Amino acid sequence: MSVEHIVWLRFKEGVSRERIEHHMANLLTLGDHIPGIIDLCLGESFTDRADGHTLGVIVTLDSRTSLENYIVHDYHVQVATPLKEDCDSVLALDFEH
Repeated sequence: MSVEHIVWLRFKEGVSRERIEHHMANLLTLGDHIPGIIDLCLGESFTDRADGHTLGVIVTLDSRTSLENYIVHDYHVQVATPLKEDCDSVLALDFEH
């Protein structure tokens, strides 16, 4: 059974476009460094239906164990820490299918 890890991000006011693009580029490299990732996609919202959240990330992993390892993996922490600092809201949902 695979696991979907879905994240919604709302950036703080004043975070530059260049900084957001930097975060997006870093997120796209997670699959190159973290075992268990089957697929990763991200995109910017083109509607106003997400309560101000403007970036969505979907990471497909091969198991719950891989998700647990992903969350604490050094490379994930390295990418996620500055990203979270630039956000005023980060929502995550995980499910198996």
